[in-house]
Amino acid sequence: MPFCSQCGNQVGTAQAFCGRCGARQPVAATTAPAADPLAGITGRSASILCYVPAIGWIASIVVLASERFRPIRSVRFHAFQGLYLFVAWLINDWVLRWVFFPAMHVPVRPLIALVLLVMSIFMMVKAAHDEAYSLPLFGELAERSVTES
Repeated sequence: MPFCSQCGNQVGTAQAFCGRCGARQPVAATTAPAADPLAGITGRSASILCYVPAIGWIASIVVLASERFRPIRSVRFHAFQGLYLFVAWLINDWVLRWVFFPAMHVPVRPLIALVLLVMSIFMMVKAAHDEAYSLPLFGELAERSVTES
């Protein structure tokens, strides 16, 4: 166990300051760097997870916030596009619930939900093949978001 360089008090190896005098302790060279929690996830897996309905937004935010995927443009594209697809789900569930279409005899919300589900599955397949397919509107927004950040 090391001792404080100022007062001689016994300090732990992980302590940055002495408990008695408050002096800064030299950093031990034996401390291991923190393990990356995303080290086992490939870019392709992260891209697929961004399109999972209902929980893909969490994966998208984690991908966009992580340092590991910051330089990989295609993964960031899928993360942004997955977020925009999730926003479309929210608009369908929360906004279109109150919109009434009297001229149409076809229920609109379930039809839009089916289209969004097909788009999510289609994009999971495209991401599994490492293809950055750009959906209409969503892909343009995602491309713009990737270039701005």
